[in-house]
Amino acid sequence: MLVIRRKIGETLLLGPEIELEVLAVEGGQVKLGIRAPREILILRKEIASARDANRNAARKVLPLSLTSVLNRLREFEK
Repeated sequence: MLVIRRKIGETLLLGPEIELEVLAVEGGQVKLGIRAPREILILRKEIASARDANRNAARKVLPLSLTSVLNRLREFEK
């Protein structure tokens, strides 16, 4: 891991297209500003981890299980 110290208002570059600026430091929190092309996806790590966990859980559901659930729902609607 590369560790870089920055003060409020200072920036760093991630490649030629992404600029990260320290906007504020308050208590134990740091507010960052990110300038990047719109096509670059930027997610907080915990959001990406939850997304990946949901995708992995969905892959474990067997198609027969889904059919069974749909059939039960149809019976419930009657």
